[in-house]
Formats: sequence, C-alpha cells, structure tokens
Amino acid sequence: MPELPEVETVKRTLNTLITGKTIAHVQVRLPRIIQKPDDIQVFELLLQGQTIENIERRGKFLRFILTDYVMVSHLRMEGRYGVYDADDPLELHTHVLFRFTDGSELRYKDVRQFGTMHLFPRGEELTQPPLHKLGLEPLDEAFTFEAFRERIAHKSTKIKPLLLNQEYIVGIGNIYVDESLFLAGIHPEREASSLSRKELVLLHAAIIKTLSDSVEVGGSSIKSYVNGQGEIGLFQHQLNIYGRQSQACNKCGTEIYKTVVGGRGTHICPLCQPLKRQRIRKKLEK
Repeated sequence: MPELPEVETVKRTLNTLITGKTIAHVQVRLPRIIQKPDDIQVFELLLQGQTIENIERRGKFLRFILTDYVMVSHLRMEGRYGVYDADDPLELHTHVLFRFTDGSELRYKDVRQFGTMHLFPRGEELTQPPLHKLGLEPLDEAFTFEAFRERIAHKSTKIKPLLLNQEYIVGIGNIYVDESLFLAGIHPEREASSLSRKELVLLHAAIIKTLSDSVEVGGSSIKSYVNGQGEIGLFQHQLNIYGRQSQACNKCGTEIYKTVVGGRGTHICPLCQPLKRQRIRKKLEK
C-alpha cells in the first residue's frame, strides 16, 4: 500500500500535470470505487465543469480541491493515477476516467480494485469519514515533540501497532515504521509507555527523517508503486532493515530477522533494537 511518501509524491506530480484543468466528462467503469455519492451518475454529473484548483494530501489520502467540491481518493494497495491523451489506448484495470476540456485525461487504474473515491461539498470532507478521525501529520509544523509525546507516551500498546494506527499519527505504514524504529534503536514490541523521554525524542526525529528522506527520492517502489508519470520511487535502495531479513545489519553486522508484530511482518536487528530495556525498566519500577 502506498504510504505517506508515495502519496505525497503522487500529489506533487499530479499538481504539476493537472492543476488548472477543467473536467468536461467523467466515466466510471467500476462503480464500487465510488463510495460517495451512492449514485454513480450523480458523481459523474457533479464533476462536469469543475476546475482542479489544487491537490492536497491528508495522511494516505489525496484531496482533489475543485471549484465547488473536494474529491477524496485512497489508492489502497495498487491504485494509480496517470495522465494520457484522450486517444491513447485504454489499459487494463482502468476504472475511472476524467476527461479535461483540453483533450487530456486523468485515468485511475487499480488491479486489486480496493481504491475508493468520496465526493464532498468543499469544507465538509474533514468532518466526515474517511478523514474525520485522522491523527497528526508527521511532516507538518504541528508535529512537535510535545504533540507526539502527548499522543503516545502513556499508551500500554506495543509501539509498532500504535504508530500504524492512523488515529494517532497518519501516513506511516509498515515500511516506514520498521525503518523509524530501527533508526531510533527501539524494539517494535516495546510498550509505548515504557519508552523514556530520550527514546521518544529519538523516535520523533527518526519518523521525520525517514519520511522526509523518502519524499526526497519519490518514495519506495517495493511492489508496483509509480508516481503520476510512471516513474518509480528510489527509497527502497536506502532501506536499513525492511525486507532485509537474514542479511547483516548495516550498522552492527548482526543478522536481521523477521517476525510478526500486531499482525504485520516486522524486521528487527536484535542488537540495535534490544527488547531487554523494557524489562529492566519494569524491574526498577517494582
């Protein structure tokens, strides 16, 4: 699933390609992609004549800011947007087409068919599902250490599932949680409440650095991710731990192992990310 860096890259790319264009016609070829409104014809009609003023991101969601509406799009596992000439051949798994008045088209493709689109009057999208319960944006100025600490410091949940919970912090998926925890030297099974202030400072900085570094190189193309121009991301070449099970840790040389934490495949260096710190702290508290 595209995570924050990948969605941010798609947002930036599409802003350069389609901002200012006016929609002449919409064709929905797979109705279940459209979650709101219920009537597909209403979705198509409401978008006619709308100009794309900007494309923004909230967590892993794209927000197409139109003249009167906001279209919220979630790429899910393999959703992709691409810009084409209207007479370009239609590729397999193309489910929604937005024809612009200049003859170009924005096409949404999705092999797995899990992606979604919601259409709201402007101003209503942030108060309703799927955006209404999203947490802190880790690349915003509001993501201060104190805001981060307040959200997670007293939770008894294991730190990895907590960071994956979009109601606390948005956009950090499996790849970037593993990378951030490694960079901070924190075992994924540590309870959030067991982390010292110093460890929280390191984790806060690691999240920002990991996501920022990935955005700079267009995200990670682990499976099939490409941006709106068909280009792959490059951050997979900088990964320290994700996908490197049975390989030597770049930092200490210890063999990385893979396990399951919170139902997700998890990569750990046993030397750089020891679990014993939590146990020691609990003993001292008794």
